[in-house]
Amino acid sequence: MQIIKEEQKVIYKKLSYEIVGILFDVYNNLGYGYQEKYYQKAIELALDRSCLKYKSQCPYKIRYKGEVIGRYFVDFTIEDKIVLEIKKGNYYAKSNFEQVLAYLKVTGFKLAILANFTSDGIKYKRILNIK
Repeated sequence: MQIIKEEQKVIYKKLSYEIVGILFDVYNNLGYGYQEKYYQKAIELALDRSCLKYKSQCPYKIRYKGEVIGRYFVDFTIEDKIVLEIKKGNYYAKSNFEQVLAYLKVTGFKLAILANFTSDGIKYKRILNIK
């Protein structure tokens, strides 16, 4: 029997920590009150300065029986492992979680970070893709 330490249960711990650090840096420099697209641009600049590989607004095809029926545009994919979805507002909506779960399904990634830029600071949730 293998014993799993608590820290081993958290997937992509170091990478998640780096991403969350970038989110806090962006918030600390910009504050609250901007449109989501400006937070996105600031995150892109921060990711450019980091050594993380990322894509922004990347399209993923939704297929039904081999036919493309639509596309999702994911805010960020980082290191081909984590979906980062950003929102602005003080509360998470159920639709935000549903959206992120759909992104995990279409990308096949194991983890997403849903980040809200709120009037009280950055709030984030780690969401696992449970297949």
